Amino acid sequence: MSIFATFRRVLYKGGVVALCVVQYGCIAHCALEYGADFVLCSGPSMEPTITTSDIVLTEHITTALNRTKRGDVVIARSPVDPRQHICKRVVAVPGDKISKGFFTEYVPRGHVWLEGDNHNNSTDSRSYGPVPEALLRGRVICKVWPLRDAGWLSARQ
Repeated sequence: MSIFATFRRVLYKGGVVALCVVQYGCIAHCALEYGADFVLCSGPSMEPTITTSDIVLTEHITTALNRTKRGDVVIARSPVDPRQHICKRVVAVPGDKISKGFFTEYVPRGHVWLEGDNHNNSTDSRSYGPVPEALLRGRVICKVWPLRDAGWLSARQ
């Protein structure tokens, strides 16, 4: 067997392996971008529901179709710092009335009202107002880590 035939065979097998790696990479990217992924949470705003270093499983279909409902816990891009993501609970959906002291505000169409479960230590819609639904990244389905706390998240109304 000539050196050219051997080189051609190695090159062909390397190309097949590279093609498989690219295909599986594309599948993994699409699954994580448009399906579901894992998120490491940090900060006290969702305590005791979600604490720092908890890992949660999120799905992206509900938020992509704007089907979030009151009580859902979501991951969203922060309206004050677009490089940061926040984990909050949907308290009000478009058309709902929010009372802020002596004032009443309605959640506009295309927006949601997000608040942390730890009201004393949470920067949320009470500070920056309604959040556009386009900033919602995913809906939290369950907590997967630590194992002793693993389980489905209940939607509070």
